[in-house]
Amino acid sequence: MVDADGAGAGDSAVEGLGEPMIRARGLRKSFGEFEAVRGIDLEVRPGEAFGFLGPNGAGKSSTMRMVAAVSPRSGGDLTILGLDPGTHGAQIRARIGVCPQDDTLDNELNVADNLYVYGRFFGLPKREVHERVEQLLAFVQLTEKSRSKVEDLSGGMKRRLTIARSLVNRPELLLLDEPTTGLDPQARHLLWDQLFRLKQQGVTLVLTTHYMDEAEQLCDRLVVMDKGRIVAHGSPMALIREHSTREVAELRFGVGEHDALAAKVEDLGERVEVLPDRLLVYSHDGEAVIAQVHERGLQPAAVLVRRSTLEDVFLRLTGRTLVD
Repeated sequence: MVDADGAGAGDSAVEGLGEPMIRARGLRKSFGEFEAVRGIDLEVRPGEAFGFLGPNGAGKSSTMRMVAAVSPRSGGDLTILGLDPGTHGAQIRARIGVCPQDDTLDNELNVADNLYVYGRFFGLPKREVHERVEQLLAFVQLTEKSRSKVEDLSGGMKRRLTIARSLVNRPELLLLDEPTTGLDPQARHLLWDQLFRLKQQGVTLVLTTHYMDEAEQLCDRLVVMDKGRIVAHGSPMALIREHSTREVAELRFGVGEHDALAAKVEDLGERVEVLPDRLLVYSHDGEAVIAQVHERGLQPAAVLVRRSTLEDVFLRLTGRTLVD
């Protein structure tokens, strides 16, 4: 496997060249009578970035924990790196990296020592760990902070350090749970660049995210989960083509007018969605929709034509209602 800048995957080849890094068939996870994952099928290919989207409680985290070989499956088949996590959990964990949603860094240690101690957990020789720490700090642009306390780092720096820690063992498969939650745009884009570089180096990425633009930027393929099931799968562009239109015309009228006006524009697109503050008309020509709206004597206070996004797909498939 490629190891550019010391941050790529391990030297050992993926078992069964061309075989999926992750394969699940009828995978289930139950907690008592509650079934969090309800028989899903998926495959993650070597070298790709694969995403899980879904509202809270959809089953994403439960799936990721099974893939990380830290939570036993309740049913179905699952192989990671060609191995059964039920019998080869330790071997799998030695070859993967996990970046949790919450930073679990040791505040008692400085930046470099957080990586060094973690490297020793994997049984790496001291000299190799020291070299690895230098490589990873350079990769995540934290070399100048190597002796700083963790508590003095910004949120973006902590996320970069957490990702660096997950790479200590040169994983072939990197699991990332909400990798950029809470970061400002600059920090998010820096992390996107680093994850893209890892993918170029041959690391297979699997991530969960609530940011639709992040999924579009990073993921080759993804699944949308809802209530423990996969409700859609494919590339971001394929999902947009299948479940939405090329463009969306947003029409803003007066407060309380949108329900009544929806009937007057419903024939202008493939679908009309009524929101409290605007109407969304889904069509393949948003400008034509706007022109026809004006021809009908309707005078929206504001209009906007935009391309359909993964967020439109996500909300159509999972709904706009909050899930507790």
